[in-house]
Amino acid sequence: MSHRFLARAGVLLAVAGSAALFSTGVASAHVTAKVIGEPAVQGGYTKITFRVPNEDNAAGTVKLEIKFPAEYPLTSVRTKPLAGWTAAITKTKLDKPVTSHGTEITEAVSTVTFTAAAGTRIGPGEFGEFEVSAGRLPDNTETLVIPTVQTYDSGKVVAWDAPPPAAGAEEPERPAPVVKLTKKAAGSDVHGAAQASNETAAEGDAHGEAKAARSDNTARWLGGAGLAVGALGLGLGAGATLRARKAIAKAGE
Repeated sequence: MSHRFLARAGVLLAVAGSAALFSTGVASAHVTAKVIGEPAVQGGYTKITFRVPNEDNAAGTVKLEIKFPAEYPLTSVRTKPLAGWTAAITKTKLDKPVTSHGTEITEAVSTVTFTAAAGTRIGPGEFGEFEVSAGRLPDNTETLVIPTVQTYDSGKVVAWDAPPPAAGAEEPERPAPVVKLTKKAAGSDVHGAAQASNETAAEGDAHGEAKAARSDNTARWLGGAGLAVGALGLGLGAGATLRARKAIAKAGE
């Protein structure tokens, strides 16, 4: 009797463990924002990839709305083309204009909406990735919370908009995507990299031109020396021929 009881208890525990593991996996499959290949530096620009898993077993994702926070306005957002999807950018007027590269900016991007064309969707068991280039990133926060809204072709709408939990608290059911920002190094210029690269390239071009000029001068000097040696050889040859003819003529006398 005790053996049967233990066996049944083991089966129940295994089933419960499997159910818990499955439910954890589903809960963790939420919309996320990733910065891949480069740090997102405060005050700079970066590419953000929104990874969107399809959590419905019978419907497909056909729209994604990305809502940028008004308290940290981004003056520039560009979308990467994605086959079968169109992107629309909505801007709102800023309460206080900002200046970027000497230009006054009065609007900021509030929403980017990706919409699937007819016959296109992220199906069950699939995920999609949507990329945007955004900036300037705020320099007064270490996290950029970007709520998103996922719409299915069944009409179901899921808002991923819960703020990050406090330290030690459980993760919310529908967390908003978050981008971690790194501090700008002291004395660095987040916009200076391209300029430095251009200056390096210019220096390389100048060095190459100087080297080419030296090579050209060397080639000309060698060419001139070769011509001089050739002319000297012709002169010596002509003199030898003339002396030989005179010797033959004298012997014939």
